[in-house]
Amino acid sequence: MILRDPVHGLVEFEGDAERVVTALLETREIQRLRRVRQLGLTSLVFPGAEHSRFSHALGSAHVMLRLQKRIRQRHSVLPVELRLDDEAARDSLAAALLHDLGHGPFSHLFEDVQPDARHHEEWTCDAIRDPFTEVHQALEGISSGMSERVASMLEGNHRLAYLARSVSGMLDVDRADYLLRDSHMTGVRYGLYDLDWLLGALSFGQLPSGEWVLAVEGRKGLPPLEGFFLGRHYMYQQVYHHKATRAAEALIRALFATVGERVREGRAPRGVPEAIRQAALGDPVTLGEYLSLDDPILLSCFAQWERSDDVELAELARDLMTRRLPKTVPLDEEDESRWSEIHQRASEVVDAAGRRAERLVYLDVATDTPYAESDKGLWVLIRHRPIRRAGDASFLLGELRNKSIRRPRLIFPASLRREVLTAIGELLSGEEEP
Repeated sequence: MILRDPVHGLVEFEGDAERVVTALLETREIQRLRRVRQLGLTSLVFPGAEHSRFSHALGSAHVMLRLQKRIRQRHSVLPVELRLDDEAARDSLAAALLHDLGHGPFSHLFEDVQPDARHHEEWTCDAIRDPFTEVHQALEGISSGMSERVASMLEGNHRLAYLARSVSGMLDVDRADYLLRDSHMTGVRYGLYDLDWLLGALSFGQLPSGEWVLAVEGRKGLPPLEGFFLGRHYMYQQVYHHKATRAAEALIRALFATVGERVREGRAPRGVPEAIRQAALGDPVTLGEYLSLDDPILLSCFAQWERSDDVELAELARDLMTRRLPKTVPLDEEDESRWSEIHQRASEVVDAAGRRAERLVYLDVATDTPYAESDKGLWVLIRHRPIRRAGDASFLLGELRNKSIRRPRLIFPASLRREVLTAIGELLSGEEEP
């Protein structure tokens, strides 16, 4: 199987890899990812960001194949039982392809707006383990017990620990693909890094505990590693946490909160998907109903609700469908003591105007840790020296290590911009975001 990809060029799956990928691509669950956007509402800011979780899944599988090739070049130093064999290669390829299987509509946003929502990783493993899903049956058709091995690998458990971390870890095939893909599709350059050199710099090292880990080899391997984490940092600051995207997400939160309220009141809007109705009532959401959701289904709902007799619901749906986004004001990240008063004053203005502040005024704090180093972190091999943590070997990663970056904003209705700014002006230390 040969595919053309805008990021990686020609993507080839041959032999055993083709058998695994072909079997999984024919399942309903993986085809659903064509209808789930990779970046949710980001296309409201970056028009090219229309790519899907499906293309990202294939890209991640391609990076996994390249990683497996590098592992085989270096795994002779490992004990025989820790070397990459055919079964582990199939498992990790499937895990890379299926890692986003349980993603809900609009990227991570769907997890945030539903009460007590489960994370997409849990839905992914449920879909893989459920004997009635096509993806489970495909995995078992490839190899008996493969579905459990793949689900366990996605949960971080596998007999080859270093392989599980390459599927879900600090430096994994998921991030390796989405940084390049999201940069390409949004038209920015922030997430670009040298994947070729980074893969070529990987080798194996042994920790004092005796555990074998994948590590970056030599000082020449540090720049692409640093570029990877700097690229991730820049993408969060410039794309993933863009103020207009956060404003759109606040709008859709208000929309779902209103729909949930209507469901609980016994007057659900027409066309509410069963999974959303179940979640709003606090009932368990079934796997089948959850996987029936995708972006087009919810967009169809929004179009219906835009014409609803429910004025509040219709206005929210219309604002989202026509991109009439709320306004944002940046807050001083060093002066958290003022945040609550700013939020309160803005809420009073919105309430006084006859609007529902609890739905329309948000204290939004976008947070990210560019390089979170833990006990299972990244390692660097430098000749004639003991193996070292990446944060100790790299000045840049040492400076970024475990430091959280916050971008607080106040989000409020655009129609009340002047009134809100007047009410909070004396508490602001900066200017309104351009």
